[in-house]
Amino acid sequence: MQLPEMVPVRQHFAADVVHDPVAEVRRLLASADLGAAIRAGDRIAVAAGSRGIAHIAAITAAVVAAIREAGGRPFVLPAMGSHGGANPDGQRQVLAGYGITETTVGAPVEATMDVVQVGSLEDGTPVLLNRLALEADGVVLVNRIKPHTSFRGQYESGLMKMMTIGLGSHRGATMAHAGGADRLARLIPAWGKVILDRAPILLGVALIENAYEQTARVVVLKPQEFAEQEPLLLQEARQAMPRLLVHGIDLLIVEEMGKDISGTGMDTNVIGRMMLPGVPEPTEPGIARIVVLDLTDRTHGNANGVGLADIVTRRLFERIDLQATYANVFTTTFLNRAHIPVIMGSDRDAIEGALRVQHLEDTAAARIVRIASTLELAHIEVSAPLYACFGQRPDLEATAGPRPFRFDTDGRLERLSKER
Repeated sequence: MQLPEMVPVRQHFAADVVHDPVAEVRRLLASADLGAAIRAGDRIAVAAGSRGIAHIAAITAAVVAAIREAGGRPFVLPAMGSHGGANPDGQRQVLAGYGITETTVGAPVEATMDVVQVGSLEDGTPVLLNRLALEADGVVLVNRIKPHTSFRGQYESGLMKMMTIGLGSHRGATMAHAGGADRLARLIPAWGKVILDRAPILLGVALIENAYEQTARVVVLKPQEFAEQEPLLLQEARQAMPRLLVHGIDLLIVEEMGKDISGTGMDTNVIGRMMLPGVPEPTEPGIARIVVLDLTDRTHGNANGVGLADIVTRRLFERIDLQATYANVFTTTFLNRAHIPVIMGSDRDAIEGALRVQHLEDTAAARIVRIASTLELAHIEVSAPLYACFGQRPDLEATAGPRPFRFDTDGRLERLSKER
């Protein structure tokens, strides 16, 4: 099959950046008068999640240090629902994969799946909270604010969701997802209000990243500010997120997917696929077929979101940990996102298969985009025919001339990271 030549392209996005986010966290925690909220000897939980966040280990360490300087006894508490195989050891391993360990942050990592009911909603739905969070003298949440990959609401990924779904552990997360994606948007603020009334939440460290995975803003919120301020931060994060600036794509090639990249392995906001009942499908960027070549190491075999792809390689398939994937997907209830796509033996087979099924008149004219992951969209490749349609955009810059796909003798595609 004849494939088009590919043009290396840089996508230009707004690039607000905090050059020293650790120093900014320290400054803001001091301004928030953390010391006044902590008594000597208080056990303070630092809630840490399961996403790839810039400088997350160093930022967590800074929060730990601030708590200790205020006289508290900090510990790190995984706040990730059912991730990590829905067990304490698995969640500690997930945090370690992001560099968060007792050695790196200066505080023990304590984990449990035990939850306590702290209240109920008007309809009788129980509100659950991780036992260690409730038993602590205080909780500081650290999380990135960003659009969610499964629902739309005032509160999506951020402090409120970490406090409710993340600290709800496996039981709470399972209960929250039982009503489907649409119910999550209503449940998170309702649960959040109960938890803020009943649990010892001290502060939230909210992080916004730009399209280049850099910290664009740090905000420290007091509990009474969560409800009003987080929706504003979500709007800001939505404007800052990366996207594909070319549309009408025959084939998107994704080199890696994984939980460290997105809760769904690939960010649905980038690929334009939700595939959930009751949730509208995005109209952009308009992708006919998606091929995914591999899982990240940091996802630890969790392939939640693989069902968003059309074709995967055998290499990816053989790395799937079904237990970890199914623990995650049964919690969310979105079973289709764990469906195994068509499996092809090599990268070349997968790419050619995705084009063949579309019955294109001329595969050399195919509109193809290639990305390292949905987090890494600054440097991508687009096929020469597609670039001819969008190359005049001021936010697209060709960084080299067209070149052919490069496969080794086993049909494995040379990685973008090696070509830059």
